[in-house]
Amino acid sequence: MLTRCSTAKSIINSNQVPVMKKLRIKQVRSGIGRPERQKRTLRALGFKRMNQTIEVEVSPQVQGMINKVMHLIEIEEDKK
Repeated sequence: MLTRCSTAKSIINSNQVPVMKKLRIKQVRSGIGRPERQKRTLRALGFKRMNQTIEVEVSPQVQGMINKVMHLIEIEEDKK
């Protein structure tokens, strides 16, 4: 039986778990002097300090947040 997975946006078998892609994100520039919305976006992504690296699962919401603070972070695809 096939079901529609809204998070992966692909059709999968019901006995399979969708594989979520992960990204490693590092904050390389400070939020000081930036608009409040950008500071809050950094916090929402999980950053607490400079040069911190976090792993996040790719979703439309996370992609939107990354686009808003692209100039403050570096992104690399997780190799796992």
